[in-house]
Amino acid sequence: MTIDQVLTLVVLAAVVAALIWDKVRADVVALSGAAVLLVTGVVRPVEVQGAFASPAIIALASLFVIAYALELSGVLDRAIEAAVKMCKRLGAAGLWLMLAAIGCLSCFLNSTPIVVLGAPVVRDVATALNLSPKRYLMPLSYITVLTGCCTLIGTSTNLLVDDMASVAGQPRFGMFEITPVGVPMALAGALYLFLFSGRLMRGSVAEPVGKPDVREIEVAGAQVGDATLFAEQRPFRPAKAAIAMAVFVGAIAFAALGVAPIAASAFAGAVLLILLRVISPDQAYGGLRPQILILIAGMVVIGIAMEESGLAAEATGALVGSMREFGPLTALIVLYGLTMILTELLSNATVAVLVTPIAVALAESLGVSPRPFLVAVMMAGSAAFATPFGYQTNVIVYQMGGYRYLDFVKVGLPLNLITFAVAIVAIQAFFPF
Repeated sequence: MTIDQVLTLVVLAAVVAALIWDKVRADVVALSGAAVLLVTGVVRPVEVQGAFASPAIIALASLFVIAYALELSGVLDRAIEAAVKMCKRLGAAGLWLMLAAIGCLSCFLNSTPIVVLGAPVVRDVATALNLSPKRYLMPLSYITVLTGCCTLIGTSTNLLVDDMASVAGQPRFGMFEITPVGVPMALAGALYLFLFSGRLMRGSVAEPVGKPDVREIEVAGAQVGDATLFAEQRPFRPAKAAIAMAVFVGAIAFAALGVAPIAASAFAGAVLLILLRVISPDQAYGGLRPQILILIAGMVVIGIAMEESGLAAEATGALVGSMREFGPLTALIVLYGLTMILTELLSNATVAVLVTPIAVALAESLGVSPRPFLVAVMMAGSAAFATPFGYQTNVIVYQMGGYRYLDFVKVGLPLNLITFAVAIVAIQAFFPF
């Protein structure tokens, strides 16, 4: 191994260990790793600059601003009020319809702020109907994660895998290219949650839900505070709401029709909202989630170091050697399973950076298209259901609902296996080798 490979491997191991240890914020850990690689000369300043200006970062930052403009306009509060009225009429069925509606939003907006805003509403409505909030808070998290897998912008994992694949020479994904895989996963997962989650949580659901003892919730190492504090009522401003919604729909449509990449259309939309005074520059900065953006940028730098030093090629060679006697389907299953296990332990950004180059090289070594392997990384990189710490939204509902750790194992582990099977079948059908 070369010196650069050794340094990259040491930094990678240290970053992974620190993320598992979970005593330091994840964005600080990733940034520290990137700084060491820069100081030691493994990566150049221009490559670090490129990581912070990557399309995934631009797209996410812009979408955060657009989503915050929608929130400030009061349109989300109006939607929540309508959902509450529906639940009062329909009872438990109304709550499941509310979860479905929130899931639809998660196809196009980051799931974390959606759950932060929606979880207190789901809890309060369930309590008002004399139903246990525990019955619905965990499905809320799982459904938003599953529906986030339905589009390219539904989760930061998809955008980052697309970005890393582009660095490896692969064409970029379309807005709805992964939808034929994400939708069956979401439907199968939602049906399972509707039919079985209550039975699996029967003992826990019978327990009362207490108020959280702490005011801080750790989401992937970044403090977001008590989720109840985010349920601030915003006055409804119809003109600003209409403009913000039009800009949001326009940005999605431009990207879906291939007029412009999502990074460009979302960035133009965010700037347009500032120019039209729908949101002020200070509010736009406030809508950014720097801890998420910095975490992703830092991990992109580590991914670049793995690629430039040849460490990714070494790891791929070892995996390919063990997979050479098997076919592409077996390799796909192994890759999905490996990614899913890593996602339960590490952040989504870390997994995307680690596994995407391996997926591309593995497919090329087998003489097949990398596309199905990349889709598998996207799906498995978000499908973390078996622990309360596998995904940011799980942490929020874990704290608010007062769940036990084993509740997530009981409900989430079967969900992992179901979505695993559905994803493999759907990938084979829509992304042939």
